[in-house]
Amino acid sequence: MPSRPYPRLTTPLVRDGGRHGKLRPATWDEALDRAANGLRDVVAAHGPKAFGMFSCSKTTNEMNYIAGKVTRVVFGSNNVDSCNRT
Repeated sequence: MPSRPYPRLTTPLVRDGGRHGKLRPATWDEALDRAANGLRDVVAAHGPKAFGMFSCSKTTNEMNYIAGKVTRVVFGSNNVDSCNRT
């Protein structure tokens, strides 16, 4: 039996036609643009409190700082957590 039940994703996939559309391969630029536009649309429609960031306690302090800074400055949200208290 293979060690992974699913193959590793090496090419980004985007969904055309809404939530139930088919996935198709895309370039990294297209996939990242879609992700950024989706986040921007959520914040524009529902306000900054609709966005939150959760970062891992196994990352460096610098990475957690950057995650918090991006969440507060770029998205205007204070919804940041990193489970560092465990």
